[in-house]
Amino acid sequence: MKVLGRLQDFEFKRAYHKPADNIAADFYLPAMGASVTYDRAVGFFSSTIFLLAWPSLKEFVAAGGKMRLICSPILSERDHSALRDGYSLRAELEAGKEIARSFEELLATEGLVKPAVVLASLVAAGVIDCRVAWVGDEAGGRPKRLFHDKVGILTDQFDDRVAFKGSMNETWPGLAQDGNLESVDVFASWRDDGEKQRVADEAEYFGKVWNDEWSGVTVRPLPDVALEAIVSAADAAQWPEFVDEICIELEEAARWSAEAGVPGGRSPRPHQVSALDAWERRGRRGIFKHATGSGKTFTALCAIKDSLSRSEIPIILVPSELLLKQWSDELRETFESAGLQLMICGGGNRHWAQGSNLRIWSRKGAGNRAILATTQTATSERFRGLISGGPHLFLVADEVHRLGAPSARQILSLETGPRLGLSATPERAGDPDGTAAITSYFEGIVPPPFSLEDAIKAKALTPYAYNAHTVSLTEAERTAWNKLSEDIRRLFARAMTAGDDGDASLSGQLKRLLIQRARIVKRAEGKISLAAEIVSGSYKPGERWIVYCDDQHQLASVKDAISSAGIEDNFEYHSSMVGDRARTLDIFSERGGVLVSIRCLDEGVDIPLVSHALILASSKNPREFIQRRGRVLRKADGKALAHIHDVIVAPEIEDDDHGGGSILKGELARAIEFGRHAINPGAVADLNRIAAAAGLDWTSLTENGFETDDDENDLEMVNV
Repeated sequence: MKVLGRLQDFEFKRAYHKPADNIAADFYLPAMGASVTYDRAVGFFSSTIFLLAWPSLKEFVAAGGKMRLICSPILSERDHSALRDGYSLRAELEAGKEIARSFEELLATEGLVKPAVVLASLVAAGVIDCRVAWVGDEAGGRPKRLFHDKVGILTDQFDDRVAFKGSMNETWPGLAQDGNLESVDVFASWRDDGEKQRVADEAEYFGKVWNDEWSGVTVRPLPDVALEAIVSAADAAQWPEFVDEICIELEEAARWSAEAGVPGGRSPRPHQVSALDAWERRGRRGIFKHATGSGKTFTALCAIKDSLSRSEIPIILVPSELLLKQWSDELRETFESAGLQLMICGGGNRHWAQGSNLRIWSRKGAGNRAILATTQTATSERFRGLISGGPHLFLVADEVHRLGAPSARQILSLETGPRLGLSATPERAGDPDGTAAITSYFEGIVPPPFSLEDAIKAKALTPYAYNAHTVSLTEAERTAWNKLSEDIRRLFARAMTAGDDGDASLSGQLKRLLIQRARIVKRAEGKISLAAEIVSGSYKPGERWIVYCDDQHQLASVKDAISSAGIEDNFEYHSSMVGDRARTLDIFSERGGVLVSIRCLDEGVDIPLVSHALILASSKNPREFIQRRGRVLRKADGKALAHIHDVIVAPEIEDDDHGGGSILKGELARAIEFGRHAINPGAVADLNRIAAAAGLDWTSLTENGFETDDDENDLEMVNV
């Protein structure tokens, strides 16, 4: 048996508080490393993986260490009666099933597979013994009353003990940085008689609870169904190796973290660390194709931290003034303690253009500096003429697909060292030249992409339910649609006959007609009353809904219809609105309600509490609806499920010979993308039947169309 140190070797404080104290480094890990027994009351069984002090774990086990853990039962919402009755055989059975399900979720969650296997292995080996505690006698418990006492007792081989009581923060960053403890009071048996007695009292209390001798609390061994599920994942041979790998992963996360050394700072998640490592191996060039809402900004901040440590000058490009402000706030907050000097270019900031300011600021060896610019400003001749290019520059492009637009490609001639692009959808649909320009400059996508499915599985995004609602065109709208369809066919035939040497203006005419036809669907009259019906039938006060409209006329009509339906808490949000847009978002975030918007929310706005989206108008551009979906899937406390309502214009049967199928192509492209990743797969089956009835192959619907950019009159993805 390995001999450890002793607890008296450490001068533990009587209290530790984040962010002033590093609780893990100064207390938790040293105490764990010197101990041979560990008694701990936790919240739920799944919390136990956050209590294993990874750097000390193998030593603890090698010294014959034992852990006794008491947790609360996990019961589903439908089993409130079991909780209300306190402990019973039924409650024990249901708790066992839920613990087993919770453990299976750990095994399926990014970054928690190895810790879960380690936990299972230690349970199977008898190192960890876990029991479940119910509050209340057999018929006397109150609803949802759980055992949440947070006490821990550590004992070394010399029978010295420390007792602590503290709060928990059961998150990956908590695990990575400070053992999940936010604050603790510590009592040492050797310090004085008062503390010695306090430790003895806590140890006696824990022992009585453990042995089911404490009044009002019923304690039972881990239910068999839960124990079997856990032990089945044990790996006696591999768990020590997993511990080493976990330690390395945590060290790697700390190495990359933009907030390393900052008390309470964030650590990158496993997918972010993997992406940064892969990017570094590729010579620090590439594009992160990561799902909207999965943390691309923080990943880039980690790369920027690394760049600053190399005395490079980061240049961050963003496509809008809204993102300019958000990035400015992020950079200042993250690197304020490091003394970063930031030059902002665009959004009314003109200091960079005066004299040689930008040239001097961007010179090699200029100091701890960074440049933040809008894409529009960065592509200007003045900016490009002043920037001091060279390998000392680190280019970061948020929403990197924007740089593929013809008006923005000039920036791709800038000489830099490392380059990092960020986008959930870097490929420019229907624009192979723009896509090639981006991928060539940034040297490709860093594998593997982090998809929406990956993000939901890793719990970086919220699962969602998808609800498709159909509406028909009015007779006048169908007539207009059919006339435009006929004009489009004739013009397309002329363009095909003319070939490459034909009149180039035909392409522009065709594009205008396609946009006009798409607007008929986006602005369909029937959407107004349907929107009011959906919102009034589902909205509950305090929820946060976003309704996406096409133009101000539709927005005003929808807002009036929602108000008439009795929903008073509704707001409008668009680029030309009267009033303070930022304040509108603040009020909406704080109070909840229905936010009726136009395209402004597609990129960069972060309102995690939004739980419902209603899409009345959307182009077929996958980027637009993927970004909209990402807005509503962001994680937030208490948000277990998001809801997306999508209004689809379906043709009448007699429309099939007059372009009705084209209506469905544009509408089903986004609908099928939404439905295929939702928790209700029946949504896709319904859509498939709609497509089949119109003779469409729904698997190929997203392959048609072309892309335009915000500097043009309309942002559309339309079909020929």
